[in-house]
This record gives sequence, C-alpha cells and structure tokens, in this order.
Amino acid sequence: MKKQLLIAAVAATMTSVAIADISITGGTKVNFTTVDFDSATKESTNNFKHEVDLKVVGKTGDTTVVIKLGNLETSAGSTGVDIEDSYLTTKVSDVSIKAGSWDNGNNALRASARGASKFSASTTISGLTATYNASSAAGNVADSVKIAGAVAGVKASYEDTESGETVKLSTSVAGVNVSYLAINSDTAASDRSVIELSGSAGGMNIKVAQATADTLATIEGDTWMGDFEGASGAYDLTANQDVTSFELSTSMAGNKITFRNTDVDGVAGSDMSFNKIILNRPLSNGTTFEATYTDLDDSAAANDSTTLDLELSVKF
Repeated sequence: MKKQLLIAAVAATMTSVAIADISITGGTKVNFTTVDFDSATKESTNNFKHEVDLKVVGKTGDTTVVIKLGNLETSAGSTGVDIEDSYLTTKVSDVSIKAGSWDNGNNALRASARGASKFSASTTISGLTATYNASSAAGNVADSVKIAGAVAGVKASYEDTESGETVKLSTSVAGVNVSYLAINSDTAASDRSVIELSGSAGGMNIKVAQATADTLATIEGDTWMGDFEGASGAYDLTANQDVTSFELSTSMAGNKITFRNTDVDGVAGSDMSFNKIILNRPLSNGTTFEATYTDLDDSAAANDSTTLDLELSVKF
C-alpha cells in the first residue's frame, strides 16, 4: 500500500512538471582581449572576461512572465548576479499589456537603458498599432504615445515623448533595404538621425550607414557601426560628432568573414577611424568561435592601437 501511495505521489509530481509551461534559455561568452598601443607611453593590456545570461519564461493562457538574470566578471571583479529584466505580458480583450522592468533596446543613436516601474498598452485598429508607454521609476510618471503601421510598402512609426519625438521609416527598393531613424529633441540644436542602406551583390552582403548629430547632441548608440555607449562603451564620443560606417560580409569555407570601416568626425581635433576584421565560425561542440581584429586611428596619437579579441560563446 505504501509503495502504491509513493508511486502515485511521484506520478502526480511528474504530471505537474510536464503541464507547467516554463522555458529556460541563456548564453555564456568568454573573451580574451589583448590591446597593443602604438605609443611607448601606454602599456599594452591583456584581459579575460566572461558573461552569463539566463532567461526564465513562464506561460499560462495569454499571460507570460519573464525574468532575465545576468552576470559579468572582468579583471575588476564580478558584478554579481543581477535581475536585468522582470515583466509580465498579457491581453485584456484586444489590448496587449506589458508591465515591469525591461531594457529599451539598442539603436544607432542612443544608449540602451533598463527602466523599472514601466507600463505599456497597445492595440491595433485598421492596420495601425497605437501604444501608450509610461514609467514612474523616478517618482514622476513619464509617458509617451506611439503610432506604427505600413503605407504603400513603407513601415513607419511616430512616437511623441515628453522630451521630443522619434520617427522611424523603413522600406525596400529594388533589393536595397533603406531605413531612417530620427530622435528630435525639444531642446534646440539637439537632434540626431541615421540612415542605413543594405543589400547583397555577388555573394557579398553590404551595409552603409551615416549618423549625424547637432551641435549639442551626442551619438551614444551600440550597433554594428560601433559601441558608442558613453564611458561604458568602447568609444566615447562628444557632441556634434558624426559617424559613417561601411560593412562587407560573406561566407567562406564555413566561416563568416566581415570587414567594417567606421569614421568619426565633425569636431576639429577629435577625428577617429577604425577598421575591423571579424571571423565567426560555429564549432562542432556547440560553441561559436569569433576573432575580431581592430585597428584604431585616433586624433590623439597616444590612443592609436591594435586589438585582438578572441571569443568563445554558447547559447542554449
């Protein structure tokens, strides 16, 4: 009798686990980076770092709960395990709702940022999606309204915020993808914009982009053009600096090979350019190996350098 009760209890536990709609995904990457400065006054550096991300998603009906954990460890020490994102999504009639804390994502003009106490509600009517966003992390509610849709093959969105407006346009013309992003500020001389073209020819993928900033605006985006996220990024720009980037990529013998060139100018005495060669290869053990060689030419000769970054990453 005791054995039957034990078997029934184990079976009930296994059934509850099977029914629960919970998924766990994540990734880890380990980097070894060596920087060699041209100037004898700067000492070359060698560093290891590793980063771990874990995402837990639970679902029941139309409701989803997401928790994302992150850990970064460098030569300066570990950041510990942080809860980066934690939010709920659900539906009330035709309205989609999202509430909690999450990252607003990267783009080519502004740095990404995680915000707490956020709320978003959106609905679609006649092909147009209207979204209301709000956040009260600082004790005062900051909100915005966004309208998005497609007209004659052009995807468009307009967002009105308390500090200005954001406009996005994208389309495809004769096999060439074209996108435009503008972040316009209510403060004079503080607008930023970027236009990007991409396509393929002869087995080669091609990208060209130009980002411009007004005299009081600073580009702080983190995309393929470069990591310009202020002091935390690889390159810290100043106001009125423009960025022009060009990329070629192709596949060869199981490797993806990419060449990038980025020029930063617009401010006298602050020009900078760098070339990157990136080799990316999936390995048979489930990991991906990536080697990035960067040649930096800075207006300050003491900052001229070459960098080799070797990365091993895995996603699950």
